[in-house]
Amino acid sequence: MQFSRRALLSVVAGLALPGIARADEAAYEAERALGKPDAPVTVIEFYSLTCSHCADFARETFPRIKRELIDTGKLRYVFHDFPLDQVALMAAMVARTLPAERYEPFIGALLASQDRWAFARGVNSTDELAKMAALAGLPRDAFNKAIADTALRDWILKRQDEAQKAYGIDSTPNFVFNGKAVKNHREPGAVDYIVFAHDVEQAAG
Repeated sequence: MQFSRRALLSVVAGLALPGIARADEAAYEAERALGKPDAPVTVIEFYSLTCSHCADFARETFPRIKRELIDTGKLRYVFHDFPLDQVALMAAMVARTLPAERYEPFIGALLASQDRWAFARGVNSTDELAKMAALAGLPRDAFNKAIADTALRDWILKRQDEAQKAYGIDSTPNFVFNGKAVKNHREPGAVDYIVFAHDVEQAAG
């Protein structure tokens, strides 16, 4: 899905609630990743929780990547929030509020159920997201604090802007491969496993 910085900033105004001081700022800023830190290749996925192509990739390709590349020590996989709209930004804020070990299962659940919480007619996305967060262990009062946290919101948007400038990210999903033989190779789109694994092999050298 295509990214429009102007469009996102215009809807972010609707989230401009009073800021809440966070004692756990370092916790939400910590990298969310799977795999060994010393894996020969690192891939960064830039994704949006309301991106249908990201959901397709998560459902059809990522399980094999995890099984054959991450769990075998060949790949370190880093998740990078790149929300394309207000709903995705809110969901990213909630995901970042959860303990790090719950991040990947939670975003996986959100991507698998987009039709229920993000796109269903007549559904309040905030309420549906709150229900999903409660299942992940985040009660409604903590959920409300998370989506009102302007420091967290601004941090996500700043990192998104930095990614756009550093790598030219303008759509989701997008992948950046780094290894001994390749630096900052970008692969856009919901690529299949064969293409992804080839890029990993090329990066490893």
